Amino acid sequence: MRQLSTQDADFDNQLTQLLAFETVSDAELLHTVDDIIAQVRADGDSVVLALTQQFDQHPATTMQELELSKEALADAFANLDENVKTALTTAATRVQTFHERQVQETWQYEDELGNRLGQKVTPLDRVGIYVPGGLASYPSSVLMNAIPAKVAGVAEVIMVVPAPKGMLNPLVLAAAHLAQVDRVFTIGGAQAVAALAYGTETIPAVDKITGPGNKYVAAAKRAVFGQVGIDMIAGPSEVLVYAEGEAQDRADWLAMDLLSQAEHDRIAQAIFVTTSEEQLKEVELEIERALAELPKADIARDSLQNRGALILVKDRSEGMALINRIAPEHLELSVDNPDALLEDIRHAGAIFMGRHTPEAIGDYCAGPNHVLPTSGTARFSSPLGVYDFQKKSSIIYCSESGSKPLAKTADILAQREDLEAHARSARYRYQ
Repeated sequence: MRQLSTQDADFDNQLTQLLAFETVSDAELLHTVDDIIAQVRADGDSVVLALTQQFDQHPATTMQELELSKEALADAFANLDENVKTALTTAATRVQTFHERQVQETWQYEDELGNRLGQKVTPLDRVGIYVPGGLASYPSSVLMNAIPAKVAGVAEVIMVVPAPKGMLNPLVLAAAHLAQVDRVFTIGGAQAVAALAYGTETIPAVDKITGPGNKYVAAAKRAVFGQVGIDMIAGPSEVLVYAEGEAQDRADWLAMDLLSQAEHDRIAQAIFVTTSEEQLKEVELEIERALAELPKADIARDSLQNRGALILVKDRSEGMALINRIAPEHLELSVDNPDALLEDIRHAGAIFMGRHTPEAIGDYCAGPNHVLPTSGTARFSSPLGVYDFQKKSSIIYCSESGSKPLAKTADILAQREDLEAHARSARYRYQ
């Protein structure tokens, strides 16, 4: 795992190389995805079924076999072990409670001229959520995408999840039951995204697509944006853990927090930032110890070697500046008083405060959404939330008397823009 210091002469260049990552730029990949989308638009169900048979080796012979019934979802939940059922229900409840606080309401006010202005908030009609399947089965992703949509008032949530060789994780289906998903199709890849965006004979077109997937899914979401809304183009998972070498720090905790991201993917990113050279060395040793026993040690080791780093900073101020430059998806502040740092943090997807708040809790059951901006996009993006499933319409009502002064203003400005019809349209209201 590479070690960097802000005092290195070429630190800026090293950091730039460390952070460099392009989610979907491969020309061949983009061509493949565009071709799949075109096929789905042209031939609908038949292409979706054929590609699902080809890529997922799914045994289905009809589209109807690719849709799961609500009874199947309910049975999956009912058949869970009681401790798992309780854990999943607890997570769902906490996610719903948090997101209920995000609901935005319609509002209006009357100005001094007697005109009424405001904003009407309306839920989207139908959304599609993409959930990774196969070996990477994430019931938590179902909860984090479907529950905010339902809280927002979305009438219909369509879920797609790949099922290699027809196999599905029962937990994913149980989560879909808890989150009140309306329809589930066992399809994945670019063909699933295209089906949601344009619709087929069986799969209804949606207004927005959310949820993570592989590079083909990411490229397809980018390609269909405009036809539908999307949440984001998600990159590999990432965490930045910040500490200051205090006596209360446990190097094994810090190391495991870094590894919890590294085990996600060979291109996931785990970065440790500290003001203490001694602590940096201790964490490195603990990482090596832990790797000796982790089931996904090979994946984690590749991740740390390819994209991980241990970074030494001069002081807290330098640490905060570095955090804001990196704009991490997950930020852990492993310090005595994390609130003292909070005001200085401008760019981070989610901020985990203090030593007893590992990022893993946020992944599953804290309540806030785990769908977060990656690859530095926390500079301008927010976590997935209820607001992503609501849209706003402006409300403008002019009274007869209140219209006249505004019409005069509009008339003047329209003339200056050489838009005579605009000017006359306004002028008719006050002359």
